[in-house]
Amino acid sequence: MTEALQIGNRTIQATELVPLLASYQMLPQLIRELIIDEAIASVECTSEEITRAQQQFYLERQLKTDADIKAWMAYHGITVNQLESVTIRKLKIEKFKIATWGNKLESYFFQNKAKLDKVIYSLLRTQDIGLVQELYFRLQAKEQSFAELAKEYSQGPEAQTGGLVGPVELQAIHPGMVQLLSSSQPGQVLPPARITEWVVILRLEKLIPAQLDDQMKARLLNELFEAWLQEQQKQIQSNS
Repeated sequence: MTEALQIGNRTIQATELVPLLASYQMLPQLIRELIIDEAIASVECTSEEITRAQQQFYLERQLKTDADIKAWMAYHGITVNQLESVTIRKLKIEKFKIATWGNKLESYFFQNKAKLDKVIYSLLRTQDIGLVQELYFRLQAKEQSFAELAKEYSQGPEAQTGGLVGPVELQAIHPGMVQLLSSSQPGQVLPPARITEWVVILRLEKLIPAQLDDQMKARLLNELFEAWLQEQQKQIQSNS
């Protein structure tokens, strides 16, 4: 007998599911999850790891009693046989990431470190080049502080902070500004420069080098995993 899904007064046959997923733009997500399932199928976990993963899973979803767990399972349509694989899926994904890219993290980090470094800088921007020149001369003569001038004249949100921006990663800043900041010393007021429609005055306050700590490792592992996933999805789409 063909399996069917009953939702309200509507009966959805198995043959309707793929067209429905496509119409609701959910097919790419299904493909993504199937790729992950295939990748983690051979990942093994110890009983201690499974217990910790299940406890964490229930804690994150505030499932405190057996009744809570049963209600959650009913809502998501999950059977008892599926429960363990659902609760340890995140663990298996993390173990897959480490097994696949863990030994490549250090080289990947140093390849991308220039983008991951952070800066704190002061910014004053306006579209009036004559005004910018005058403000630059005031700064050079120490007639007013950068913060005072930015609060009064800067035309971006940095005016609210006296021109102070950051800490922010270099990759999140306009390449032209990155070039200027990277070639300057902390405390040095740079001459006016045109960046897109703005004329800006910059001052590097502090460079904060990126560190390969646990948080960074997790982030880079996730980047590598997501890039791999996208490539797998592209291959499937090109072959279909």
